[in-house]
Amino acid sequence: MGGEFWCLGEVPRADRPAQWKELLSHTHLPWTVRVTKPGQDRAYEAWVRRQWIDDLALVDCECGPCAGSRGRAELSDTDGEYVAVLITRSGRETVAQEGAEAYMRPGDAVAWDSTRPARFEVLEPLVKRSLLIPRFALDEVSGRAWTSAGVLLDGEAPAVRLLTGYLDALSGTLPDLSMASVTAARNATLELFVGALQPGGPVDSSTVGPALRANMERWIERHLSDGEISPAALAAAHSVSVRTVYRVFEMTGETVGEVVRIRRLAKARKDLTESGEPISTIAHRWRFSDSSHFSKAFKAHYGVSPSEYRALSRARGDGERSLALG
Repeated sequence: MGGEFWCLGEVPRADRPAQWKELLSHTHLPWTVRVTKPGQDRAYEAWVRRQWIDDLALVDCECGPCAGSRGRAELSDTDGEYVAVLITRSGRETVAQEGAEAYMRPGDAVAWDSTRPARFEVLEPLVKRSLLIPRFALDEVSGRAWTSAGVLLDGEAPAVRLLTGYLDALSGTLPDLSMASVTAARNATLELFVGALQPGGPVDSSTVGPALRANMERWIERHLSDGEISPAALAAAHSVSVRTVYRVFEMTGETVGEVVRIRRLAKARKDLTESGEPISTIAHRWRFSDSSHFSKAFKAHYGVSPSEYRALSRARGDGERSLALG
């Protein structure tokens, strides 16, 4: 079994409720947690396995009845912003955020936002899977506009079934994947998640819709290593007005420049993990004026410098191990 593994079976019974709070907060972001079944305090059972899909955390968990909440203190203790996908595999629980509450049964999924208060209650022994996605990663696939607090995903919808099935397959193969394959799996996971979130119908008028945006994004992807990618260049390539280009990107609250910058940073991030090239070479390839400009943009987006990210990525690849709480 790959990844990191923790089990309360190795913990003295009297310490298990407190250790469960620490473990859940360590692997699922900070929570206040309490065991809810009378008399279960000293016999509480739970385990957690965490695997990394590059910078996405895939966390499998089995636990008994308990409840948790994220309030002001937990929100302030959270480092960064995340969208989390919770998939119930067996058992029952409730999840609430922003006044909406979901009653989760096997096969159900919900997406919640780390920046807003939330609560949950496990009603019976539960097996669940969580996917924690940094907000900046969603920007790479223009996914920020599709996410909001407490989104219930229809487990019967084809796109949701595709996502959950993919995560099932990925969970079993992650330990054997090369670093390049893990990066590809990470990008596929993001695309499938955004696909599961999007409604089936058009999101704007018939003249400015998602199909045109998709075509423009494919064009941008093909020209990322070229020179300046401007609204005018996009308009000319797609035989539309510059105003139409602005309208297409305003649908998701973005500009062409932001989308291009984020995608170039994503390409550079991939090169940092998959090659030993000098940072200056990578910066030049993805059209940053110099290493200093690239480092500032990279740190502003990812929270660490390019050299720090490369070191962390290599350490993560070398450091996957099994652990037990003691």
